[in-house]
Amino acid sequence: MGFFSFFKNGARGGQGKVSTPPRADRGILVFENTSEVIQAENCLKAAGWPVRVMGPPPEIRRGCDLVIEFPLIERLEIMRLLDKAGAPPLEMVPVTGPLLAPVDLFQTVDYGAWLMVRAANMKICIEKRSQTIVNISGGGCPDVPYLAQAMLGKSLWEAPKPRDIGHTLCGYALALAHEEICRQCSAS
Repeated sequence: MGFFSFFKNGARGGQGKVSTPPRADRGILVFENTSEVIQAENCLKAAGWPVRVMGPPPEIRRGCDLVIEFPLIERLEIMRLLDKAGAPPLEMVPVTGPLLAPVDLFQTVDYGAWLMVRAANMKICIEKRSQTIVNISGGGCPDVPYLAQAMLGKSLWEAPKPRDIGHTLCGYALALAHEEICRQCSAS
């Protein structure tokens, strides 16, 4: 199953969840591979741009199963910044209708005493009361066992960040799941 296939079909066999209704003020940056998405995301976030990594709609899928959603009004500045950083996208597409809306990468399941967030093929599960990481699973990359060993049994706030210690697509997906579960726990 491909990186994007899970989201298209959903964990329960339904359709992938569109993040929000399409807005004319958003655009999508399409890249050749995941490394380029990560580089561009880091560059844009470091410059303070409000961007999100999403799944591409099928109509614009090119090489990578990730895209970056960005404020369309800022496209010239964003494109200049990415060009200067050596991370230009293959293309920039305005979100003009529901078929071009990016797909949300996250799925959250509340199991009562536990909370699980899935991003792409990686899952992180915590015991909600203590916010201790009780399970990390998914993926097939060689750093997944190392990531699990480094994070299991620690609180969300004490565990090393997967973005700092992971080196593969699975590590990146786990970093997204970790950031999302931290966001959800901070909001509650």
